[in-house]
Amino acid sequence: MGTLELIDTSIDQQEAPISMKLHQNYPNPFNPVTQIQYVLPEATEVRLEVFNLMGQRVATLVNTTQAAGTYSETFDASSLSSGMYVYRLSAGSFVQTRKMVLVK
Repeated sequence: MGTLELIDTSIDQQEAPISMKLHQNYPNPFNPVTQIQYVLPEATEVRLEVFNLMGQRVATLVNTTQAAGTYSETFDASSLSSGMYVYRLSAGSFVQTRKMVLVK
């Protein structure tokens, strides 16, 4: 009798690539601290900023190169007045903006 040779016939399952995503902040409305989460599928230059409704930047939370992964940034708005703000994620060619409400 011959030697039985095992042949690997399995198919490697590759996860579908994740896409860039900017999540809604939590909690929203908030007072005075909230979390902003985002996902990067690859390493890229990242900028996460907060603006008032007049378009003035009130905070820069991230301004650096980051590896692929899920990130969460804390935004402390204790020095700002109540109202609506927008936060914008710029990562490579991806740009997304979301609204959040500060209630004091």
